[in-house]
Amino acid sequence: MYMREATREPALSEPWREALRTFDRDLAVRSAAESTRRAYANDVGQLAAWASGMAKDPESLRHRDLRRFAASLSNRGISKAGVARKLAAIRSFYAALLRTGDVSANPADLVATPKRDRKLPRVLSREEMQMLLDRIPTRTPLEMRDRAMLELAYSCGLRCEEIVNLDLGALDFDSEQLRVLGKGQKERVLPVGEPAQRAVERYLARGRTALAAERREPALFLSKSGRRLSPSDVARRLSLWIRTAALAAGVSPHSLRHSFATHLLEGGADLRTIQELLGHSSISTTQIYTRVDAGRLREQYAGTHPRA
Repeated sequence: MYMREATREPALSEPWREALRTFDRDLAVRSAAESTRRAYANDVGQLAAWASGMAKDPESLRHRDLRRFAASLSNRGISKAGVARKLAAIRSFYAALLRTGDVSANPADLVATPKRDRKLPRVLSREEMQMLLDRIPTRTPLEMRDRAMLELAYSCGLRCEEIVNLDLGALDFDSEQLRVLGKGQKERVLPVGEPAQRAVERYLARGRTALAAERREPALFLSKSGRRLSPSDVARRLSLWIRTAALAAGVSPHSLRHSFATHLLEGGADLRTIQELLGHSSISTTQIYTRVDAGRLREQYAGTHPRA
């Protein structure tokens, strides 16, 4: 129970401990990912410690108190994005207590979220993506795995956690589709490009068997010890191939997803289609992912408008 972990601090009052346990149960019922529950435990746990120090329980906190808490975070050097994330967790926390009848109102609803500076992942050009993928050899099981993993990530616009959570059988070669379980346990079925299919077929035929050894691991992509990969493993291997391809630093697994969306948009795909492929619940999120810089807009305007 992640909320119990967050309440081990002796300074927390019993009302806060119980409220945090209630919140964790609510998250579990709503199929929140383990990483989400852990992050919320940490964020709301900080509010609990702060409020306990002033002898205030969850029900007695008002929106002015939450504003003071947010200000204290900013004074400690927490970024706008960090403050916004903690306020979102607190808003969810009070929403859960409101559903259970433990509070009569959600004070976080009256607290404005600080406007965050949008910093998008680096976008690789089509040429850079081709260079990155083509530079990954397929001589060893690990190389075959990496080629298949990154080809599939770019072909389908996968989140890093979606990559590592793929199991055998997720890719249907007959229908050329990949079944993915995304955020909130939402399933989506995605088309898979031919290069990615070929890479996965090669990995399954020649690479995965060597990595699996005698383990009965259902994961599609395995570590050298035959275990399911972690997101940090994916980031580390991507960094290796970025250096091999002599591309600029600052490329993360999320950059492949962002590049996927950007290249689709540049190719004429509409935002609603991209939203479905990415698994976004809101079109506004898709618009953020697919923003293009002002220079590219000017270039496309100059090249396409008859009166430019």
